Amino acid sequence: MAEVLVLAELNPAGGGVRKTTLEALTAARAIGEPSAVVIAAPGTAAGVKDALAEYGAATVYVAEAPEIDEFLVAPKAEVLAQLVQEKSPAAVVIPSSPEGKEVAARLAIKIGSGFLTDVTEIAADGTATQVAFAGQVIVHSKVTAGTPIYTLRGNSVTPEPAAGAGAEQAVSVSVSDAAKLAKVTDRVVEQKSSRPELTEASIVVSGGRGVASAENFSIIEGLADSLGAAVGASRAAVDSGFYPHSFQVGQTGKTVSPQLYVAVGISGAIQHRAGMQTSKTIVAINKDPEAPIFELADFGVIGDLNTVVPQATEQITARK
Repeated sequence: MAEVLVLAELNPAGGGVRKTTLEALTAARAIGEPSAVVIAAPGTAAGVKDALAEYGAATVYVAEAPEIDEFLVAPKAEVLAQLVQEKSPAAVVIPSSPEGKEVAARLAIKIGSGFLTDVTEIAADGTATQVAFAGQVIVHSKVTAGTPIYTLRGNSVTPEPAAGAGAEQAVSVSVSDAAKLAKVTDRVVEQKSSRPELTEASIVVSGGRGVASAENFSIIEGLADSLGAAVGASRAAVDSGFYPHSFQVGQTGKTVSPQLYVAVGISGAIQHRAGMQTSKTIVAINKDPEAPIFELADFGVIGDLNTVVPQATEQITARK
């Protein structure tokens, strides 16, 4: 079976493997035998190798060097390009994070290959599925030049364990001077809440313009906490200053695809739908029965969110 390289995306400060990596390993199995590639600071691979093997990595290529951590993405792209040239894989799959997309683009230039970004599925023949024009068009595309490179949209594939050998293989790291032009001078650890990360959460509760104020977003947070969910917001809510931009769901924000998406006070503009319409189950709460969000929802509640949401939170909490 042909080998498929999967670039491992890791949590900072030894936090383990990100869910997006497990999704990429799962998707890669459709076109070959996945091998994980860990490009990181010295000592990183030891803590993630078992998790990568659990989700199908036959080989774990370990490229560790101080230069990887001291500079931006250019060294990662160089190391990955060297590995592609050595191993001649059938394809390369990379999580579709901002860094992942940049690594993929740099890699495509270095090895002269085509690449497809934000794919949601990869077929056995290499054909990728993409969502275009704010979700209005489904596109099936195929790379016709070089080694296919895909960036996989988060939450588009359910991670499935499939035990792999996880054989560790060291990779020599040789970084050019050109890749060292942008140096990392400082890192600040972002303060995390106890809620799951938005793009990886299995349940998301989002508030829109109908929430009416930043203070009222406590209602959204209360429902989210009762469900063990992440909190999201529409662009209208973000632009109104109700919630930070980093929580925006939509075409110009983050794309989510949880098992359950609860849209509260969100009208359902096409830009918002583009970021959440692949959710498995969608529940909409809105007092406007003509709101476009109801066209997309599996379940809808027509009513005042200030009444409906606290009642729902109370009932969910009582059943725990």
